[in-house]
Amino acid sequence: MPTLAELVREHAALTPAEEDWVRLVVSDWQLVSDLSFADLVLWVRIDAESWHAVAHVRPTTGQTVHVKDQVGARASVRRAKMLQESYITQRVLRDRDTEWSEDQPVREESIPVVRNGRALAVITRHTNLAMMRTPSRLELTYLATADSLLRMLSTGDFPHPGAPTGLRRGAPRVGDGVIRLDVDGQITYASPNAVSALHRIGHLGEILGASLAQVVTSVLRDTSPVDEGMPLVLTGRQPWRTEVSNAGAVISMRAIPLTELGQRVGAILLVRDISELRRREQELMTKDATIREIHHRVKNNLQSVAALLRLQARRMPDGQGRAALAEAVRRVGTIALVHETLSRGLDETVEFDEVADRAVRAVVEVTTHSGAVDAARVGSFGRVRAEDATALAMIVSELVQNAVEHGVGSTGGTVRVDARRKPSRDGDDVLTVTVSDDGAGLPGGKLPTGRTLAGSGLGTQIVQSLVQDLRGKISWSSPQPGGTVVKFTARLRRLPST
Repeated sequence: MPTLAELVREHAALTPAEEDWVRLVVSDWQLVSDLSFADLVLWVRIDAESWHAVAHVRPTTGQTVHVKDQVGARASVRRAKMLQESYITQRVLRDRDTEWSEDQPVREESIPVVRNGRALAVITRHTNLAMMRTPSRLELTYLATADSLLRMLSTGDFPHPGAPTGLRRGAPRVGDGVIRLDVDGQITYASPNAVSALHRIGHLGEILGASLAQVVTSVLRDTSPVDEGMPLVLTGRQPWRTEVSNAGAVISMRAIPLTELGQRVGAILLVRDISELRRREQELMTKDATIREIHHRVKNNLQSVAALLRLQARRMPDGQGRAALAEAVRRVGTIALVHETLSRGLDETVEFDEVADRAVRAVVEVTTHSGAVDAARVGSFGRVRAEDATALAMIVSELVQNAVEHGVGSTGGTVRVDARRKPSRDGDDVLTVTVSDDGAGLPGGKLPTGRTLAGSGLGTQIVQSLVQDLRGKISWSSPQPGGTVVKFTARLRRLPST
């Protein structure tokens, strides 16, 4: 389905800045829909008689009018006439005749979307009259606030372009709690949920007629730093957000100033109790820190083991025993490298390109005897789960070590690690890695196979075992005129969803 930006670009002749304003309107119109208890539909003008619906939002506070999505609909002749009039006059208009939708009477209004004195589109508000009854004070306050926001929309004063975006989770919505302030910041109305939220931070007295700023500041006992924007939010002077913490409770507040003819006349504040959300976030942060600390300590312990093995190797005479300890040091160091990378991250995944590059450099530096070795990576491994990272690092390290030691280490040459990754039908990613060199090849020209694996070296057996753990396959070949190519596949576990 096309995006809002694509639909607007296709059906309306707007500048990029005007398109951004329309998207800003749609990003914040759920608020108006909830306060209105009504559906909102955004229409763009093709010509004087043709209008195209590009967005539709339903209220979360009441019953919807249009069960079927209105995006893609063309305006009827009668509706197009009202849309055109609202567009030209830049006034909010109400249809004199009741519209019927799915055997329900619906009142329809048209509100122009204006920016810098120019109408860009028109929003229709659809209210189900069958659900109307004697309104409560909450409903009257919500409807009056919605009307104020729609009038601001028709004059280009809403939404507020300076409002911050991309803040932490827990942004409040209408159903979470609403407070209405007058121009002096005094509370003229507070929904039951909003009252409960203020009670959670310690205020138990009457709040109607009181200053919200005084209500909140009178209960603050925490010594933690206070958001500098809090006074502007509590008085409704700026369209910002803030969080208030006290007595173990946290509430999120968002202010939307209300204006008439360019003058501020009050504000609406959305309030939400986010104590449980922030508590869970803190638990996750604590767990993440604990996991990183564990990886850090494992890395340190592995490095200590490698150091002890290195000391022991130095005390041994040259021979197979000393060489075996040197290989053990390298293998322990490779595992430590994975844990070091995990200790720096926020989750249990590794950006494996960094691990592979460091492992290859370490192998080349330790194994090369005389000739210059050029080792490089082609392609990308991508992010890998911790469960796969250690095995994958060991495989790459062993294969590069074999390529350098038996191929190009003595005479010099090139070692290439080529990584290609693609998704499979079952959702896992299939990683194909090719390690090639242009050296002399394996000793005696014998290539390991499934049948001759038992006679192969320890490194080859380790690689074969780890490839099987990764549900993959491995093969060796000797291209002409020389060198060795090892190719293996691995089925990587799915990354955790974000």
